[in-house]
Amino acid sequence: MPKRVLTGLIVSDKGDKTVVVNVERKVKHPLYGKIIRRSKKYHAHDEANEFKQGETVRIEETAPISRLKTWKVMDRVNTHATPERVELSGEEAASTP
Repeated sequence: MPKRVLTGLIVSDKGDKTVVVNVERKVKHPLYGKIIRRSKKYHAHDEANEFKQGETVRIEETAPISRLKTWKVMDRVNTHATPERVELSGEEAASTP
């Protein structure tokens, strides 16, 4: 069975080698049909204490590490990615306004 992967925001990094990740999902109300937000907090293992509060990360399901931890942090999700700079050649640079 494949491991589940979720994306969420770190809301706490106070524990040693542990971060708390808030994962939000949107569901449709069964009767009224309105889209509502549901959130859940997961305790995830951060071996090197490298992730800080406020970062968006991906977490992966693992075998239980402790009573609350059954997830580990995979990597950062770059939410503020900037496009790479592209150098224009002489002709293209002269024709652009």
